[in-house]
Amino acid sequence: MSFKSIVRELREIRDGIGNMSKRGAEGKNIHSRTKSQVTVDGPMQQSGSSSSSSSSVVQQGRWANLPPELLLDVIQRLEASETSWPARQNVVACASVCRSWREVTKEVVKTPEECGRLTFPISLKQPGPRDSPIQCFIRRERATSTYHLYLGLTPALLGENGKLLFAARKVRRATSTDFVISLVAGDFSRASNTYIGKLRSNFLGTKFTIYDSQPPYDTAVQSNSRSNRRIHSKQVSPRVPAGNYNIATISYELNVLRSRGPRRMQCTMHSIPISAIQEGGTAPTPTAFPHSLEEQFSLSSAPKSKEPLIPFSSTSLLSEPPISVPGTGEPLVLKNKAPRWHEQLQCWCLNFRGRVTVASVKNFQLVAAVEPSHQVSAAEQEKVILQFGKIGKDIFTMDYRYPLSAFQAFAICLSSFDTKPACE
Repeated sequence: MSFKSIVRELREIRDGIGNMSKRGAEGKNIHSRTKSQVTVDGPMQQSGSSSSSSSSVVQQGRWANLPPELLLDVIQRLEASETSWPARQNVVACASVCRSWREVTKEVVKTPEECGRLTFPISLKQPGPRDSPIQCFIRRERATSTYHLYLGLTPALLGENGKLLFAARKVRRATSTDFVISLVAGDFSRASNTYIGKLRSNFLGTKFTIYDSQPPYDTAVQSNSRSNRRIHSKQVSPRVPAGNYNIATISYELNVLRSRGPRRMQCTMHSIPISAIQEGGTAPTPTAFPHSLEEQFSLSSAPKSKEPLIPFSSTSLLSEPPISVPGTGEPLVLKNKAPRWHEQLQCWCLNFRGRVTVASVKNFQLVAAVEPSHQVSAAEQEKVILQFGKIGKDIFTMDYRYPLSAFQAFAICLSSFDTKPACE
């Protein structure tokens, strides 16, 4: 059997398992249907009925019993050949066959920092590559107040080749604005397993807080947040509940004199230590979602929690303290790179290396703000960690690199879309 035939048959098995699970989920609520939708990029889906489970075991038996050496060789070849989306979904299909395939695939597939590629959903929470940025773009939908982050160089890759990474919805409140971030475009409920986090602004739009649904590092310690207890036990892992962890703060400088010029911003990354950009330093890298899809299916038959739900109000997050990695010292602080004034063009300019083509007050580049005592090399200080800019009507590019993750970078860029009357 040829290598392509193996991959084709694996995808058919994966699709067959998904179809059986969909049939077993008929008659259930919308939340159950949502869970079956996100398993394409997640762990292997487990069927809810005994008949479906036995059928899937029969289908997977011939592949689950492959010799480990052969299995490793197959997945290594696939990892080396399928380097971009949509072909990279074949690598995800290997992790969806059975437990042994999933473990080998997780061993072969490296983090974005190591390989520069996004494969599984957890890759979006892991630091980007050190050498070259991961290039993405954001599409704004004004009618629905939504923002979609895609992987790719240009919007021309939309359609069948477009890879949606995140979707966000802007929700205006009396004293603040929220950007709710999800893995899918149609579900922005915080009770959903696709909820990733949110960005919240103050009334003036000068200060923003990034909240993550999980700790920035692997841990079994539960959050003390009151808002965590509103999620049913069947929806999350009992070890680490889906919560709101304050991982970063974004501040825009007030423009008191109303002088013209670019916005000035500063990002304090509470979850990333300054040592991450020092020689030999590392950034926190989560390896799995605490409320993985596999755990949710195993918990679907567990009794519901008797603890009453607590409403998620606009004040429920005000007392959340920043979370940091224990024993890491000062947090990393990012600042926008100062632009230069171009006399001929009569505008402020930055070198975006062709990735930004339209002048906008939203355009920015972020670099590390360091002191001499931090002992950070000059090359690291000059490195652009995140850049964001406009290329067309409602189309923006977003390029990020280590130590930021796609989620952190997207949340920072979303802050640029909020109205800032005090900064302009």
